[in-house]
Amino acid sequence: MLFPSTAAPRLPAACAGAVLFALGGGACAATNAPEWTFSGFGTVGAVHSDERQADYASSSMKADGAGRSAGWSRHVDSKLGGQLDVTVGERWSAVLQVVTEQRLDYSYQPRVEWANVKYQVTPELAVRVGRIAMPMFIAAEYRKVGYAYPWVRPPIEVYGVLPLGSSDGVDLNWRWNGDAMRSTTQVLVGRTDIPLYDGARLRGHAIAGLSHTVEQGAFSARASLVTARLSLSLFPELFQALDSFGPEGRDIERRMKIGDKRASALSVGLNYDPGQWFVTGEAGSSKVDGYLGSTRSAYLGGGWRQGSLTPYAGFARVWGTRPGGPSALPSSYGPAAAKVNMALALLLRTVPSQSTLSAGLRWDAAPNLAIKLQHERIATHAGSRGMFINTAPDYQSGRTAQVSSAALDFVF
Repeated sequence: MLFPSTAAPRLPAACAGAVLFALGGGACAATNAPEWTFSGFGTVGAVHSDERQADYASSSMKADGAGRSAGWSRHVDSKLGGQLDVTVGERWSAVLQVVTEQRLDYSYQPRVEWANVKYQVTPELAVRVGRIAMPMFIAAEYRKVGYAYPWVRPPIEVYGVLPLGSSDGVDLNWRWNGDAMRSTTQVLVGRTDIPLYDGARLRGHAIAGLSHTVEQGAFSARASLVTARLSLSLFPELFQALDSFGPEGRDIERRMKIGDKRASALSVGLNYDPGQWFVTGEAGSSKVDGYLGSTRSAYLGGGWRQGSLTPYAGFARVWGTRPGGPSALPSSYGPAAAKVNMALALLLRTVPSQSTLSAGLRWDAAPNLAIKLQHERIATHAGSRGMFINTAPDYQSGRTAQVSSAALDFVF
């Protein structure tokens, strides 16, 4: 297993879609009746933060959260997902997963997370075409399924740094087993295009990923590497203003703007779960040639199962490094430059530097239903706003927030 197990069975790591059956399975329909399976998952959550100058959010792809916008928020973790499997014969299958959760435009418009066709070439080798989960982190295939892990949410210091969750393309999965160890190697290539709000988009092309997983008894490990060329069309007014300041402004614009810039991310995760207790940890690094800068992040957590109760605790940290070179216009340009410099300073605060100490309790109240309570002490560092969003202009780094969460996770 790739993540600490729970008392009840976990959802399958992949689900299938009828829409894509026509792409790959039509030729088999005459002799093999398709087998359909529908499943779903969801979270009903509430989060409170005592920080009044910023919003706590589970992702930078959220519009708001708990804290500055509202003391309590239901938008941080609440989501609903549906998954449809179809299998035709022994070789063809397909997957469709649709998730609705808050987006940057404040809507809950559903998004297709997965949509792919799989062909089992041999018992060891499989090929998929379509929208595929990005092979990053231990919980890559089930990070949206809150029921599948003990915490309320995966540690955002690790999982919230890279906004890409899937790509449209092709991947190869090769499973090879030794006497006691099971191994899986995944290679992925693709692209992505995600609408954000008001015409802004996140685009990635030349995406390439490599992931390797090993499992032996209670131990499992995963190492992943992803590279891409990213374009993020946010803050157009700021970059247009920089362009008007001649060569010095255009130099800052060239370095800061994320337009077809190189991006890379590396992660390594380990998990040991003998049954009654578990310990898991991950470490990663990322770099984007633009204002997102580079990060190093890690977390370590564990828990103890006592019947239907699982108390747990963890620590997570992300260190951010801002892009090098000048990040402000000379003061000789006057008041107009001062306004631009203030906007640049706010932009660079988004490079995250934050630490979180957390503790919580999971209660498997019924089959396929878990209730979780979690408390976190979060501190931002090094002039950064950390993983917080919607910060006030006078937000000061180094603040500490107390964040409490409650979640009801279910699968069906």
